[in-house]
Amino acid sequence: MQLDFFRRLWEPPKTPPATPAPPPPAPAAVEPEPPPRKVSALPLQERAQGLLIALGHAALAERLTVRWNTRMRSTAGMAYPGQARVTLNPRLIAFGDAEIDRTLLHEVAHLLAHERAGRRRIAPHGPEWRRACLDLGLHEETRCHTLPLPRRQVARPHRYRCPACGKQLDRVRPLRKKAACLACCRAHNHGRFDERFSLVKVRAK
Repeated sequence: MQLDFFRRLWEPPKTPPATPAPPPPAPAAVEPEPPPRKVSALPLQERAQGLLIALGHAALAERLTVRWNTRMRSTAGMAYPGQARVTLNPRLIAFGDAEIDRTLLHEVAHLLAHERAGRRRIAPHGPEWRRACLDLGLHEETRCHTLPLPRRQVARPHRYRCPACGKQLDRVRPLRKKAACLACCRAHNHGRFDERFSLVKVRAK
């Protein structure tokens, strides 16, 4: 017993077993983002048609189509008077119904302005368009939106110049048909095409 006693004295103290570390807390559950709200283009088309009919343009209302275009990026909407068609950027949905409606009326005003002008050439955001905006209930509308949509730089290598006033026009693609300076045609020929003001190409990269 004495030997056991002395042996225990000289033995190094036993290290108590390590307490196991608590398991790491489970990561918080990450809920998936809700899918973007879907908005049908049909009610938008019907709203625009109703406004056009009320203004006495039932023929335009019958031809009108409104569609979402998923390929649009920086542009809020586009109007195609020759086809009576309006396309809208689906990113507008994130900005609410009021912004969708404003953009819809902005583009429909282009169609209405061209319908009233007939074959006469008009400026894209000139007095005819401003009047159409007011008739559709769109007051103090600006020519361009201020929404934070992604923008990209587009090269415009084709430059044209008016031989009369010297104004320049830069384009992404070359003109396929004869075109004249709108400002000069409006000032000197009631907005009709005038050969004297045909645009001359001065640059192509």
